[in-house]
Amino acid sequence: MNAHPNRARPVFFADSPERRDRARTLKFFAALVGVALALTALGGVAASVAFGYGRYPVPVGMAAAPDGSVNAEGTAPADSTVEALRAEVRKLDAALAARVPRRVYIVIDRYNNRLWLRRGSEIKLEAVVSTGSGTILKESGGAQRTWTFDTPPGRFEVLSERRNPVWTKPDWAFLEEGQQPPKTLRERREEGSLGEWALDLGDGYMIHGTLYERLLGRNITHGCVRVGRDDLRVVASTANPGTPVYIY
Repeated sequence: MNAHPNRARPVFFADSPERRDRARTLKFFAALVGVALALTALGGVAASVAFGYGRYPVPVGMAAAPDGSVNAEGTAPADSTVEALRAEVRKLDAALAARVPRRVYIVIDRYNNRLWLRRGSEIKLEAVVSTGSGTILKESGGAQRTWTFDTPPGRFEVLSERRNPVWTKPDWAFLEEGQQPPKTLRERREEGSLGEWALDLGDGYMIHGTLYERLLGRNITHGCVRVGRDDLRVVASTANPGTPVYIY
């Protein structure tokens, strides 16, 4: 039985703090993409120059222009395209560095199921995790509720840490197993299924342990982020309430 306490995907209203946080997060990762594209372009230019040098070698001590020409001083004309790209990369690097938190923070990649524990530009831990499956559960009777088991993207923070957490199973956990939700809290409580630690992110989402480490690396959860025991110990000992968490 998979035991992961999540709710339906939250709705973000216009101009809400959550929507602004998501917008800032998207801008942050857009900057990352821009740097990657610029570096890719530089790589293409470098390859072209290398190919040209192989076909049209220049005597030692003299530099060739992309068209193979050399001026009277033995230097090649400035390649404005390469310089412009380098300037743009430096600009993006500076802008990106200014946005990187100086304190410890967590980054989670839902598509490749990876978690990074970072401090500034330093990677303190890279872990294989499991995130939301994206499946949908529809209640056949009663209120006919619907749950979507996604790990939501955006900026979050650790609200609390719990050692040896006890899971209070929500209605969907029983309905998924073909059972009717119990009416007493005692019947909903389950020990051990969340591992040694749970880091609460809000709205029922958590970073927690798992009984099924062999399944790490797959999108199989109900929205929480499952982490292996040893990696979770590092995360729990380093992160604190208030630690930023970026999920994309």
